[in-house]
Amino acid sequence: HSVSRTSPNLTFVPACLPPDPVEVEELQRFVSNSKRLFVMTGAGISTESGIPDYRSEGVGLYARTDRRPVQHAEFVRSASARQRYWARNFVGWPQFSSHQPNTAHLVLRDWEKLGKLHWLVTQNVDALHTKAGSQRMTELHGCTHRVFCLACGDQILRSELQEHFKALNPTWKAEAFGVAPDGDVFLTDDQVHNFQVPACRKCGGILKPDVTFFGDTVSQEKVGFVHQHLAESGSMLVAGSSMQVYSGYRFALAAREKKLPIAVLNIGPTRLDHFASLKLNSRCGELLPLIV
Repeated sequence: HSVSRTSPNLTFVPACLPPDPVEVEELQRFVSNSKRLFVMTGAGISTESGIPDYRSEGVGLYARTDRRPVQHAEFVRSASARQRYWARNFVGWPQFSSHQPNTAHLVLRDWEKLGKLHWLVTQNVDALHTKAGSQRMTELHGCTHRVFCLACGDQILRSELQEHFKALNPTWKAEAFGVAPDGDVFLTDDQVHNFQVPACRKCGGILKPDVTFFGDTVSQEKVGFVHQHLAESGSMLVAGSSMQVYSGYRFALAAREKKLPIAVLNIGPTRLDHFASLKLNSRCGELLPLIV
């Protein structure tokens, strides 16, 4: 594999044992026997790139703080909620957008090139699979690198919006108190108070990142598109996800219904453990490169 030699960032990765040789052999057999592999990834594949997740024991956002992500209805309804979201996102963006794919992302890209991987669905919004070069892919929950207008649908790159923020807030400065998933940082209400948020350049509407916030739903069109690719597949691998969110879990239920073999690679328990053919408790970036 042409994989990165940089050391993984393990700050947000739960402790686990090195891959067991028997488990490596089992996953190798699973992948070798898979004709059209359907892969679904979650936050646990990006923790080794230095991006925290929500649910990991001891190191996830929910374990470390009482912070909770913004709700869709609150963002749409409340100007102050949008101001708070965008101020925190503005401060966190330079670091968040600079994260790079790790070994696991690159291995999946290589599997695609070899024709081993039929389709990849990621629940992540960090663009790391895109940066790695994956193409046969659906971003189930969208991507923070794109922003759109809720009124007219006009799209803008998040990097471009950063320049608008700077122009509107030339003297505004804030120090962040720790980092959260999805490009968020912690700021106090006082820090957020004077932050100016731009409107849509075309119609003056509300700008929102092109991501599915908590409390929102994935479009039926996208769900149908993913089901179609799952129907073409012969097996399913879940990497770095506890599958607690139904928008992703539904595809594992569909795979079970089709009697597809399912392998799960995740540190800690998942909703699939009782019906998966194979459950592996290792780091994605440590185990996946061992599979040829």
